[in-house]
Amino acid sequence: MFFVFGSVTSLNDVLMPKLKVLFQLNYAEMTLVQFCFFTSYALVSIPAAYLIDSISYVRSVVVGLVLMATGCLLFLPAAQMHSFSAFLGALFIIAAGVTVVQVSANPLVMALGSSTKTARRLTLAHACNSIGTVVAPYLGSILILGVASSGSALPTDASVQEPPAAVISSVYLGIAAILLVVAFVAWTMRNQIPHERVERRGFFVAFELLRIARVRFGVAAMFLYVGAEVAIGSLLVNYLSLPTTLNMSAESAGKHLTYYWGGLLVGRLCGLVVLRFVSASRLLVVCGSAALGLVLLSISTTGGLSAWSLLAVGLCNSIMFPLIFDLTARDLKEKTSEASGLICVAIAGGAFVPLLTGRLADLTSLGASLIIPATCYIGIAAFGWSARPRA
Repeated sequence: MFFVFGSVTSLNDVLMPKLKVLFQLNYAEMTLVQFCFFTSYALVSIPAAYLIDSISYVRSVVVGLVLMATGCLLFLPAAQMHSFSAFLGALFIIAAGVTVVQVSANPLVMALGSSTKTARRLTLAHACNSIGTVVAPYLGSILILGVASSGSALPTDASVQEPPAAVISSVYLGIAAILLVVAFVAWTMRNQIPHERVERRGFFVAFELLRIARVRFGVAAMFLYVGAEVAIGSLLVNYLSLPTTLNMSAESAGKHLTYYWGGLLVGRLCGLVVLRFVSASRLLVVCGSAALGLVLLSISTTGGLSAWSLLAVGLCNSIMFPLIFDLTARDLKEKTSEASGLICVAIAGGAFVPLLTGRLADLTSLGASLIIPATCYIGIAAFGWSARPRA
């Protein structure tokens, strides 16, 4: 499940520059892709937690996979209509399914063992997520950006009706077929993992958890983390194509996303070892501070140093999600599914921070706009410091 939603989510980073060319969008308009995608977390996470309590983790996963497949199928009419709005609508449906799967999968991993090893289990699960985020952008660059980069000039309105839009729909139709197969397999396993149904205490009862200071700060940290990670990933293809960095084609820049998301995979595998010796809170402080330093280095330099320092932020991002999730939801027991829904609402940071970053890029430059995700990492490090074990 982590591999599946990691693949689909990271493919947005390849889709965005493609749509930017097809529909002649500015950076703020381009980031509407992430805005529509991650807004679903704000709207669907709490209903997803409610769904889990009603029908179990695995059945909820099946519902999410079917929703994702439905959104992928909607790419076909979107391409036929040549409508950017239709693409955004299809992406929202995909994201709704991703949200249901993610809200279900995280507490399931937490439940499969003792609370003392939760951070390691979540880190391992998110390593599987990272495999998807490494594979999908590379293949997507070949299948999607390869066509977009074949010509140097921006297409006219008439050219939107040509194969490039159809290429996008073909890729997502293939993804839909895979998702339906996985959904069928998950359905056959629906009774193999026991789930204790809990008493439903109201649709918005999860928000009562915000009375806990640790939960409030953790939700805010998750908002900042996802926002920073998505903002950087969304702009990387365009950033690496700049003459002041690597000056490469869109397809080549898209393939370099493998290094950004690959850093998450390497970091999560290393994190499994490091967490044996370092507490989750202190490791979060180190990663947040290192990410801040790398972004500032990228802003203040040019050429390969600027490009590779920003790509290296992926390594620092690697274990932020599982660490923040664990530190926020730890020891909440029967309220874990509600906490998962609440934390996943904060993933909506991936909608707002990239949009704000894109707007600043239109007003100034891509490099200057990175100050926004840099600021986010300050808040993440502060949460790690506040959650450190007290003597």
